[in-house]
Amino acid sequence: METRSNHVIVGAVVLILLAVLAIFTVWIARLGGTEEKEYDIFFKQSVDGLAKGSSVTFSGVPSGQVKAINLWKNDPQYVRVRISVNNDTPVLLGTTATISGVGFTGVSQVALDGARKGAPAIACPEQNAANDCPYGVPVIPTKQGGLGAILNSAPQLLERLSTLTERLTGLLTDRNQASIAGILDNTNRLTDALADRGPEIAATLAQTRVAIQQAGDAAQSIGALANTTNGVLTDDVHPAMQNLNKAIASAQQSAETLNSAIQDARPGLQTFSKQTIPEANRLVRDLRVTATALSSIADKVDQGGATSLVGQQRLPDYKGK
Repeated sequence: METRSNHVIVGAVVLILLAVLAIFTVWIARLGGTEEKEYDIFFKQSVDGLAKGSSVTFSGVPSGQVKAINLWKNDPQYVRVRISVNNDTPVLLGTTATISGVGFTGVSQVALDGARKGAPAIACPEQNAANDCPYGVPVIPTKQGGLGAILNSAPQLLERLSTLTERLTGLLTDRNQASIAGILDNTNRLTDALADRGPEIAATLAQTRVAIQQAGDAAQSIGALANTTNGVLTDDVHPAMQNLNKAIASAQQSAETLNSAIQDARPGLQTFSKQTIPEANRLVRDLRVTATALSSIADKVDQGGATSLVGQQRLPDYKGK
């Protein structure tokens, strides 16, 4: 009976000592550890390679670890990742979270980046906290990283690769391959023909150079001729034009003088045309009448002599048969 009581006492003492040791170990761990802050991240993408205990880095510096990974009940498209980071990690407004791969091992980690100096820390607001912090901790916004972009665009990429493969398969049919072979043969023949005509092509190029040089010389000659023409225009044509302008000015002045004289003589001309010209016309008519009468007298004198002017005209002598 006494032996059994001793065993119970010893067991109880051992259990008490183990409990004290566990409490002391936890207390030591808390003393040696640092305070941490927890945040939620809602990823709208696959989180392959990420697991509980995965590393959390800030600008490449290890700063914490993943505490939990769950599907968000409100929207299954999102994956809620709870992380804890050191208290001195600058999780400020502008900080974003991405999933990045670690080498080629297939393991992923949560990468934080984008803190700005002077920005306030991310915290749950006093108002509307249920929407902004649905699980009671601040939420870090996400930014699609390289791995996420690759994973999201993988279906489209595979579809495009499949389409490209089908088109290449349709392009490389037997008929098209024969056509491509014919094109390559024609290209080879053309290359051989060009190689055979190499000396002729070289001669043509040389003649082209000579023609270009001659064209340059002709251009220089035309330029010199243009300069000479400009000199002639300056030395000869310009003085002649000046003389011509003077002559035109003189002619214009003479025309103006003549116009003035005509204006001055216009009253006399009007009197001459209205009075003198009619009298001259009557004089001309009288002279015509006088000339007609004189002509008639002359005819009479020619036919009958001077006596015809004073006496009557004698009848001719009649002679009997």
